[in-house]
Amino acid sequence: MATVVRLVRRTPNVMEQVFERNRISEEQRWSEWEASVHIQAWFRAVRVRSYLKHLHRCATTLQKTWRGFLGRAFVRILIENQVLIMRRNFYNAMATVIQKIWRGFYTRKYIFNYYSRKRYLEGLLVKNQIVRQELEEYSEQKSRERAIEMEHKMQKSIIDDASKHHYLLSTDVVPGIYNSPFTPYPDEMEMILRSVKPRPPPGPKPKRDNRSGIIIPPSPPLPMTEPLPPIGETKLQGPFRTPDEVIKQRYKQLQPTLRVATSYTSVEEAREAMKSKEWIMRVNDNIFEPFSKRDRAYEPLLHTTSKHGHLPYGTRYYRETDDTKNITALRFQPVVSPIPVFEKLNDTYSKGTETVP
Repeated sequence: MATVVRLVRRTPNVMEQVFERNRISEEQRWSEWEASVHIQAWFRAVRVRSYLKHLHRCATTLQKTWRGFLGRAFVRILIENQVLIMRRNFYNAMATVIQKIWRGFYTRKYIFNYYSRKRYLEGLLVKNQIVRQELEEYSEQKSRERAIEMEHKMQKSIIDDASKHHYLLSTDVVPGIYNSPFTPYPDEMEMILRSVKPRPPPGPKPKRDNRSGIIIPPSPPLPMTEPLPPIGETKLQGPFRTPDEVIKQRYKQLQPTLRVATSYTSVEEAREAMKSKEWIMRVNDNIFEPFSKRDRAYEPLLHTTSKHGHLPYGTRYYRETDDTKNITALRFQPVVSPIPVFEKLNDTYSKGTETVP
């Protein structure tokens, strides 16, 4: 150490040179390190780029191969579909040709055959002539029948008119209007009146009830012959009634309505009967009489005789009437009881018109 110090002290320029050389060598080392780093980075980049390029090339090859496979498969399917469509169109065209040829042959032979159609039209003309002739005969027959029917109707109307006016027939004493003494021959109507019989007189007119206004038809005539004996003792099968029930139903007695069977004073009689039986339910036997018919003096109420005066209720609020303007002093009484629509279940007024045997 002492020797180095001595050397330094002796040779200061040498130390500076050493330091300078060390600095230069250090700078060269750093520059070489940076150069080596750049070279390594470049080499590594080259390796990475070449590897990536290799990977891209491999991926492209794989994609190209797969896409080619898919494309060939799709093209194969497309070609098959196109071939199928082409064959189908060809088959349809051939079927159309076959159908066209067959339909033309069938139509020309069976449908639009000129000779068969000509024969059909000739037969149709003959058939039309026969049908027209039959229709003409039928129409002539119907016209004759209508003429005969009209003639019968006219004759019947003439005969009915003659029987209705048979009283116009001439007699030995008085000549009729159709047998004038100034004509040599009688009229045709005179001959018709002689050939017909007079109309029988009409039956008795139906009677009418003066009270109810119901028309009572005449009773039917009783049977002149005896009733037939029964068919057998056993009852016939079916919904048949016995002859006794039928005769009873046919000749049952008249069932007058409630209006006919009830008197005009039935309401008053019912009221009197109700009043006569009312004493059973009475609590007090004293009969209530109005104030005008009482013998004893009227006892005023407490609130009407007080110093405050009587209440207006009963003297002002009631409606007042003037009896002098009435036509009569008697009270209104109903003359006719109300007419009910139905007196019985399922019975109407028409059932009151049944005949009495």
